Amino acid sequence: MSTETYNVRRMYFRDDVPSRTIKRGLTLEEAQAHCSDPETSSSTATSAKAARETAAKGPWFDGYDVDRGRRR
Repeated sequence: MSTETYNVRRMYFRDDVPSRTIKRGLTLEEAQAHCSDPETSSSTATSAKAARETAAKGPWFDGYDVDRGRRR
């Protein structure tokens, strides 16, 4: 039996910064767990890496969607 897999995408509020896929081939539970982490949104992240990304690209968040090209 094949199961849908999911991609995690980093999305930006600025129109001039395209979203990008940062993880592929996850289960729904893995994708949800990733996106539940406070470090996956500029509004709640506290790491230096997140602060640098926000300074360079503006506010952002991670979301997930079905990976149309993959099955497990």
